[in-house]
Amino acid sequence: MVVSLEKHVADRRVVLGLSGGVDSAVAAILLQQAGADVHALHMTNWEDDDGYCTAADDLQDARQVCEQLDIPLHHVNFSRQYRDQVFAYFLDEYRSGRTPNPDVLCNREIKFGVFRDYAKRLGGDLLATGHYARSAVIDGVGALFKGADSGKDQSYFLHAVKAEALAETVFPLGDLQKNEVRQMARDSGLSIHNKKDSTGICFIGERPFREFLSTYLPANPGPMRTPGGEEIGTHQGLMYYTLGQRQGLGIGGRNDRSEEPWYVVGKHIADNLLIVAQGEHEMLFSDRLIATDVRWIGTAPDGLESGLRCRAKIRYRQADQDCAVNILDDDRIEVRFDQPQKAAAPGQFVVFYNENRCLGGAVIHQKG
Repeated sequence: MVVSLEKHVADRRVVLGLSGGVDSAVAAILLQQAGADVHALHMTNWEDDDGYCTAADDLQDARQVCEQLDIPLHHVNFSRQYRDQVFAYFLDEYRSGRTPNPDVLCNREIKFGVFRDYAKRLGGDLLATGHYARSAVIDGVGALFKGADSGKDQSYFLHAVKAEALAETVFPLGDLQKNEVRQMARDSGLSIHNKKDSTGICFIGERPFREFLSTYLPANPGPMRTPGGEEIGTHQGLMYYTLGQRQGLGIGGRNDRSEEPWYVVGKHIADNLLIVAQGEHEMLFSDRLIATDVRWIGTAPDGLESGLRCRAKIRYRQADQDCAVNILDDDRIEVRFDQPQKAAAPGQFVVFYNENRCLGGAVIHQKG
């Protein structure tokens, strides 16, 4: 059941993941106001100091926030676990021509995995983060709900977190809008009140993505063809492209073609072939996909055996879409959408919802 933050955390030790950003800093304030014994834990997950990752600056900001709020700060290095459990997966997926989302794995394996274990060693009764989401315990099982701010809701990235971890987690920002959080940071005099939100993955930072990936995976150029087989150019390596991609294809204006944009509509891994087409080509769309590595929050939802009606999204910023989910075998499901979906990219996640409750998700294996 859902309870107020004060009733949930008062007089309990809460270990807060403090990144050095505005969101987790305001989460600390809210926990203090609710009467929690707050301890901050800052993670270092990436150690390469090449000018792109802001880890060192973020640690300094976290220290300053803790000094202002008078809460203890603990610092732990999880870079080895991150490389083994997240980054290795990231590279393997790109090597196979898929498009991974390491943030989902980072939440499951690091923030609500090894981080949670470390928090218990600090005497933590509960774990907290600055995510825009809500948790609850229903019939003794942890549950996940969307955050109140629909534009910032992060339940998509949290769908693979285990129910037992959610049962021990509070999300202080779950009922707030982002503008309220910013205002609270200003009103509290936090030095980082106007700090820009972090975007992307820390280990990539603001650097060009291809530049980063090429240091780990060698480029493998190959032909770029239309669905009809016409060679239209050369790609720099299938790992650099994702289904539905429009930018960075290097296809300029052609006298024999219209001015419609070009999109990636397919990959042939065995032939190292990138398929591109102009406009809203039919290969971009599908009302069906197959997904693997299915992870439900708690037990599988009722009705799955006979075909589950729910809503789903295949990317973070997408609106929920009506669909039906059917079991194919032990680790595969079929998702049929009421309306065709654009660019269901293998390696990305399909995440399922019943109203505002997140049911879980799976890895997109193939479309159509």
